[in-house]
Amino acid sequence: MKILKDILKNIKTKKIVGKIDIEIHSICFDSREAKPQCIFVAVKGTKTDGHNYIEQCINAGATVIVCDVLPEILIENITYVLVEDSSFALGIISSNFYDNPSSHIKVIGITGTNGKTTTVNLLHDLFTGLGYKVGLLSTIENKIGNKIIKSTHTTPDSIEINRLLKEMLEQNCSYCFMEVSSHAIVQNRIAGIRFTGGIFSNITHEHLDYHKNFKEYLKAKKRFFDNLPSTAFAISNIDDKNGEIILQNTKASKYYYSLKQIADFKCRIIENRIEGLQININNNDVWVKLVGEFNAYNILAVYGTAILLGEESIEILKILSTLEPVEGRFYHIKNKKNTTAIIDYAHTPDALNNVLETIKSLKRPNSEIITVVGAGGDRDKSKRPIMAKIACNLSNKVILTSDNPRTEEPLNIIEDMKKGVEKKYIKNVLVISDREEAIKTACMLSNEGDVILIAGKGHEKYQEINGKKYPFDDKLILKKYFNN
Repeated sequence: MKILKDILKNIKTKKIVGKIDIEIHSICFDSREAKPQCIFVAVKGTKTDGHNYIEQCINAGATVIVCDVLPEILIENITYVLVEDSSFALGIISSNFYDNPSSHIKVIGITGTNGKTTTVNLLHDLFTGLGYKVGLLSTIENKIGNKIIKSTHTTPDSIEINRLLKEMLEQNCSYCFMEVSSHAIVQNRIAGIRFTGGIFSNITHEHLDYHKNFKEYLKAKKRFFDNLPSTAFAISNIDDKNGEIILQNTKASKYYYSLKQIADFKCRIIENRIEGLQININNNDVWVKLVGEFNAYNILAVYGTAILLGEESIEILKILSTLEPVEGRFYHIKNKKNTTAIIDYAHTPDALNNVLETIKSLKRPNSEIITVVGAGGDRDKSKRPIMAKIACNLSNKVILTSDNPRTEEPLNIIEDMKKGVEKKYIKNVLVISDREEAIKTACMLSNEGDVILIAGKGHEKYQEINGKKYPFDDKLILKKYFNN
């Protein structure tokens, strides 16, 4: 329970109608969660406008309405708070309601197109190994110490973030490592969060259905660093062509990591094998269980962050060498024919290119690469032909299939992908819209020493079709057919 005037602290209000010394028991921005003595924050979303549900929320017991636009009829005994941007206000309100937890725990955010999940999970496992109790907010799952909480978004909403941070504090967590998506930045889901540090991994073609163009997508990522306080640090991949631009206007202390040029944190790959990487980080050799150049960047970002948080280099490297790959990221198994199958979450052109280039560098000279790949429905359509083109350029055989079609027809998605298939590759491409049948066919087509890549879904345990999630696990399907 909180008093409204305390919850409104640091919010720029345009107008307040009603009392502010009243008790508040909860906050919500989903009208279905409205209850007695709650604040309802009317947020304009991508599909619905919360302002249309104000009356419904008052009928459910809401006593305070925070909005961008005041209703025409104001109801007696209801407090109305008019603000410039209710989505931003929701972040501040949530933080105040939960006693500003990010001021009492070190929150490290990572943003970028690829590598976010691997990096935050490695940071979680590293700092757990260093003896800290740690929180995690990621695409795969959220964690408070050893407690696992199901994840529904890359970055939760403002209320959930602060509720989880508060619980982390109550469980004596010292750190929270969180993925920060571009959607979360633009939608103000991280408003009110005080970050101790920010990490930039890379930026490539993704989410252009939402951001409209690459410039807007870059602007969204940059906004995260622009808003970091002067007490924070910002660490960026300088090998990315936007690695310097992203930190251009930050007030935070700037640091860079690189595999290709002079930087604060430098890495060199000594050996790259299917079992892992032998790398040299800032003149120290270490063996890690992750594969590929893209993972060398992830490891380096983790190392640099840990150093900036005051940890000892040798202790960091010692624990990094023991860490396992993240679920659904370059998971690999071999069968009796010595065929290798790899499952990876790669669902962007750059991620798919990175994984296939890594496989190409690791496979035997005469063995083939068979790629099973699809694209998500109701998402950025412009990347579909690009992903098919990459798959064809770097594979011997390609099977175009379903990913999460959502409300689109799978064959329509595949038709979009086929536009990227050059004539010379058409004979190497199969279309099998049933994902299980596609994985089964890849196993049947493989010969001794070949490598099968099943891309796009990684850790996911479902397939989303027409608004419903059906059980589907690439790993289980693969194991069903791989040894037969």
